[in-house]
Amino acid sequence: MTTIDASALRRTVQDPFGLVVEAPDGDADLRDLAPGTLAAWTEEHRVLVLRGFRLLEKPALVAYCESWGEILTWDFGAVLDLVIQDDAQNYLFTRGEVPFHWDGAFARVDPRFFLFQCLRAPAAGGGGETVFSDTTRVVADADPATVHRWESLGVTYRTEKLAHYGGEITKPLLSRHPSSGAPTIRFAEPLPPDRFLNPLSVRVEGVAAADQDRFVADLCRLLHRADYCYAHEWRDGDILVADNHALVHGRNAFRGDASRVLQRIQVI
Repeated sequence: MTTIDASALRRTVQDPFGLVVEAPDGDADLRDLAPGTLAAWTEEHRVLVLRGFRLLEKPALVAYCESWGEILTWDFGAVLDLVIQDDAQNYLFTRGEVPFHWDGAFARVDPRFFLFQCLRAPAAGGGGETVFSDTTRVVADADPATVHRWESLGVTYRTEKLAHYGGEITKPLLSRHPSSGAPTIRFAEPLPPDRFLNPLSVRVEGVAAADQDRFVADLCRLLHRADYCYAHEWRDGDILVADNHALVHGRNAFRGDASRVLQRIQVI
């Protein structure tokens, strides 16, 4: 394997977080970048976008990501095709919004990173941006009394169990980042049955029943604050790596008949 000189790559820091790395010739090979370099950039900037790199066929993509660590596999395999479906059975494949969540809530383990390849981006103005919220910043900015209260809370999620996915789980609201040790928020927004396929109910353990709706709404507003969020507008050929422990993520709704084609793989 030929290693790319990282100093030859153009790096642009995004606001409020994120890093775009561009190969100068526009035809670089992802496999020539050391996984440790990409992991370090992702941990530092939360979201890493690579441009000017050839997309990999699924077997090659899986083989490369295995050099990062163990791959989380599902009944469909290691790579999920995220594409709009006219007869969608899951809200992920519709044109609607995808509220904030973290990957792995109902899996055997939370992935450390997830990687997207963009085979086809929406037309300009077509929506479908992937939105990330840096929960480490949310906690860091909160007052000590609020953080102390969050530390005492758990959240119970319930959705219909289909095959291996779903059921009922309870997770602490706060967790620790596996590398930095910084406190993070593990939270998935509710999916009301009148708006979403595969509805998800959310109950905060330690919050009175009368205060549940207000607590959840306040937390959602906080996570969606612009100074904590990066919205990625996709381009054809983008490769994006995200820190699944620091972030929650979702998707803006598409506009009109716009769509996109992504492939996703998760690394434990």
